[in-house]
Amino acid sequence: MTWQAWTTLGVTLVTLLSLAREWVSPAHTMLGAAILLLLTDVITPEQAFAGFGNPAPFTVAALFVLARATEATGVIQPLTERLLGDGRGGRMAMSRLLGSSAFASAFLNNTPIVAMLIPQILRWADRVRVSASLYLMPMSFAVVLGGVITTMGTSTNLVVSGMLAKETGVPFSLFEITPIGLPVALIGILTLIVTSPWLLPDRRSPAADGTGGGRQFAVCMRVVAGGQLVGKTVENAGLRALEGLYLASIERGGEQIAPVRPDAALQSGDLLNFVGTSGKVVDLHARRGLESAESNHVAHFDSAKHRFLQVVVGANSPLVGRTLKEIAFRDHYQAAVVAIHRSGQELDTKLGDVRLRLGDTLILLADPGFRLRWRDRPDFLMITSMEGSAPAASKRAWIVGVVMVGVCVVAGLGVLPMLHASLVGAVLIVACGVLSAAEARAAVDMDTILVIAASFALGEAMSESGLATELARCLSMLTGGGNVHLTLLGLVLTTVIVTEMITNNAAAALILPIAFASAAQLGVDPRPFAIAVAIAASNSFLTPIGYQTNIMVMGPGGYRFTDYLRVGFPLTITTVAAMVWLVPWVYEL
Repeated sequence: MTWQAWTTLGVTLVTLLSLAREWVSPAHTMLGAAILLLLTDVITPEQAFAGFGNPAPFTVAALFVLARATEATGVIQPLTERLLGDGRGGRMAMSRLLGSSAFASAFLNNTPIVAMLIPQILRWADRVRVSASLYLMPMSFAVVLGGVITTMGTSTNLVVSGMLAKETGVPFSLFEITPIGLPVALIGILTLIVTSPWLLPDRRSPAADGTGGGRQFAVCMRVVAGGQLVGKTVENAGLRALEGLYLASIERGGEQIAPVRPDAALQSGDLLNFVGTSGKVVDLHARRGLESAESNHVAHFDSAKHRFLQVVVGANSPLVGRTLKEIAFRDHYQAAVVAIHRSGQELDTKLGDVRLRLGDTLILLADPGFRLRWRDRPDFLMITSMEGSAPAASKRAWIVGVVMVGVCVVAGLGVLPMLHASLVGAVLIVACGVLSAAEARAAVDMDTILVIAASFALGEAMSESGLATELARCLSMLTGGGNVHLTLLGLVLTTVIVTEMITNNAAAALILPIAFASAAQLGVDPRPFAIAVAIAASNSFLTPIGYQTNIMVMGPGGYRFTDYLRVGFPLTITTVAAMVWLVPWVYEL
C-alpha cells in the first residue's frame, strides 16, 4: 500500500477507537479526522470539505425541521392511541404498534416518533395492566426497521445517497431502497412479534406494585427534626408496607442500617433510602414528617407552577460520568433531581453523589418551561411530564400532515429532488406558523450535520489513497473471491459490527468505499451494494448504545444491557439473511 493508504488506515483506526470509547463527541472526532487527512496531504481542501457541498447534510437539516413540527403538533398521537386500543395487549396489540411505528418512521425522523410514543405506551400499559417493557424495545426496533423503507427514513440513507451520487452521479430516489428495505422491515417486525414476548423479561409486574424488577427509582428522604415521625418505629410510622415503595436502608451518623427491621426507631435527621416506582416516589414527597434529602434544592421549586418531569440522560450529555454536585445541577438546569433510576442496579447512595451514566432516568421538579429550554440540547434524550395526560394535538397538526404528504408525493414522483422537496416543506412549516424561525433553527442537530459532512472526507481518503480497494481485496480473499453472496455477507456483517460501536452515519461512511471497490472487483453495479450498507448501518439491535432510540427506551422500559442482545440477536440474524438473499435476487447480480 502507498503511504497515503497507510496514513488513512491509521486515521481510520484512531477514529473508530475514539468513536467507540467516546473520547470526544462524534462531530469533533469526524472533523478532526478530516483535518488530519488534509494536513497530511492525503486529500485536498476540496475533498476535505466536499460534504458541506453535498445535498445530504442540508436534506437532513430540513427533515429535522419537519420532525420537530410533527413532535410539536402531536400529529401521530391520536392514531397511536386508536391503534393500541383498550384490550389486554398481546401480539395483536404489538402487531398494530410495530406496524404503525415502522410506517411512520419511513417518512419521519425516528427520534421524535419514539419520544412521542414512550409516554403513550407507558400510560396504555398502566391502564390495561400489562408490562410496558414488553412493548418499548420492540417499538424502538420497529422504528429503526421502518427507517430503511424509504430514502428519507433515516439520515444514514441520505449519507449513503450523497456518497453514491459522488461515485456514480445519481443519488437514491425516494423509493429506490424500498424493494429491499420493505421486505427486511416486514421480516424484522414478524420476528419481533414472534420472539420478543418469549425473550423479553417482564421488568414490571402487571399490578405495578413496585416489588418486581421494573422501573425502580432510588430516592432519599430525611426524617424532619421535631416532626411527627421522630421516635416512632418504622412500622408505626407507616413505612413498613408501603404500596409500590420499599425502605431499603437507613443512614444514621454515616452508618448504613440494612436490612431495616420493622421495630427500628426513627431519629431526627435519619436518611431513609427508598426504592419504588415513579408515581409512588412522587407521592412520597407529600408525606408529613419526611422531607427530601435534597430539600435545600427542592425548596426553591415547590411553588404551584412547578411539576414533576422524567428525563433520560443522553450519550453526549455533560452529565455522563459526573455527579449532580459536580455539575451544579440545580443552578445549571433550574430544576431539582428527586429520584434516579438505573436499569439493573440498585442505588444506595445520596443522589448528589451518584455518578450518572448513559440511559439513567431522573425525576425532576421543574417549571413548565424546562422542556422548551432543553428539548433541543444533547443533555437529555427524552423529557416527559409525570402528569399522565398526553398533550393535545395542535390545531396546526393538519398543516404538518399535508406538508409531509406533499413532500413524499413530490419527491416520490420525481417532480423535485428530495433536497428541494424537503427544503420547501421546511419553509412552509415556518411560513404557516407551525414553528417560528428560531424554533426551526434550534430543531437542527448541528452535531449530526457535522458528522455527515465530515464523513465524506474519510470516504474520499479511503477511495483516493487506494485503501478501499486493498480492503475490498482482503474481503474478497476472506469470502472466497468472486462470490456476490459471500461478499455481500462480509460487507453486511462488517457494517453491523461497526455500527454497534460507532454512529450509524460514520459506519456507513467507513464501509461504503469498500463496498464500491468490491462491486468494481466483481464487475457489478455498486448501487445494490450501497443499499445493503445503508440498511445494515441502520439496523442496530444488539446493544443500547448502537442507536439513539434504543437508549431512549432503556430507562422507561427498565431494560438491562443483556436484554438488547437477547432480543436483537435473532432479529439481526433474520434481517442479515434477508438482505444477503434479497439483494442479488432483486438486482439479478
